[in-house]
Amino acid sequence: MFAILAWRNIWRNPRRTIVILLAVIIGVWSMIFLGSLMRGMETEMVKNGISTLTGSIQIHHPDYRNDPVVENSMEDTDKLENAILKSLGKGSLWAKRVRVNAIVSNARHMAGITLVGIEPEKEAKISFIGNAIRSGRYLKSEDKNKIIVGRAFLKKFNTKINNKLILMSQDTQNKIVSKAFRIVGVFSAGSETIENQFVFVPISQAKKMLKMENFISEISILLPTLDITGKQESLAAKKLNLVILNETWLVETWQQLLPMMKAYLEMSGFFLYIWYFVIFAAMGFGIVNTTLMAIFERMREFGLMKALGMRPLQVVKGVVTETFFLLISGIVAGNILGFLSVAAISKNGIDLSALAAGAEMWGIPRILYPEIWTQDVAVAGVVVLGLGLLVSLYPAIKAARVTPTQAMTKN
Repeated sequence: MFAILAWRNIWRNPRRTIVILLAVIIGVWSMIFLGSLMRGMETEMVKNGISTLTGSIQIHHPDYRNDPVVENSMEDTDKLENAILKSLGKGSLWAKRVRVNAIVSNARHMAGITLVGIEPEKEAKISFIGNAIRSGRYLKSEDKNKIIVGRAFLKKFNTKINNKLILMSQDTQNKIVSKAFRIVGVFSAGSETIENQFVFVPISQAKKMLKMENFISEISILLPTLDITGKQESLAAKKLNLVILNETWLVETWQQLLPMMKAYLEMSGFFLYIWYFVIFAAMGFGIVNTTLMAIFERMREFGLMKALGMRPLQVVKGVVTETFFLLISGIVAGNILGFLSVAAISKNGIDLSALAAGAEMWGIPRILYPEIWTQDVAVAGVVVLGLGLLVSLYPAIKAARVTPTQAMTKN
């Protein structure tokens, strides 16, 4: 009975009902649409961070990150690879690297860079470099004295493919060594900082230059799926630590390797939910105002019902039920509109090229693809429904307190 009466009552004044429905629909739509843009940006930022030589998990010598020199390298990597396979399974990919600071020069320029020795076939599957070659070719394991550089680096050094570069660094004997490499490929990373910072050579050539023999700087691991909360990576790291039981190796997840990214994601989620409450605050005033108007118009009706024996709690229940139908209708329509809006732009995304300079600093992609999270949709619905019913209690209680005598004095 309450449901039937409530549904009929909300349509006694269609214009007012439609206005409040539009407020709820627009509020829910903005929560879902803007939330999906933020989540899409977060996911792409993590993907970019992981693909830029970070991976899901990295293994180093404990002192390497504080002092990335050849002395802080790892050995006995066959045992380590067996531990990775045993603990993480076949779905995970990994690659060894030699990574040291170096100086690169040609006839006109000189600059500090990061020299990265890679296993070409394995590295192509776990980081951006496999799909980033824009001219020339990718490295091969059998290459000797070959190097690939970034597009911005090529422009900065005023050089081209097939030209030579001289690399200098410190070897395991604390001597400065140098070696000539010929450019065979140019990569594009979407960030001039990355293109200027990294140069890549086969790992065998890096070891030979630095006299590292069976030592490497790091192992980067890519898990089969991405979890931007980091829980999956933390669990995998714990499993790996239980298997290796070795204090000379340090296992870290991308959250530990990218602390600023982790802090941004935590802050982003916090502000998203604050945004939800801000939207509801504006919506809540409309709900209270509309419900109060309806109650004042029906004051004599409430007085008559009280005179016929309806208890105050039943009056409250009736008014809250009316609000419930309004909110549910608005939430459903808002969700549908939000999903349709996201679907409309999910194929081509939103082009942020005009903001590329600022976006690069934070690793934000140039093309933003929205992503709907179930938990965000659920939170938006709970916030609107729960708080909406809560604020409707004020006009409902006001209606319940009306006495038949007071109602008779109303025109």
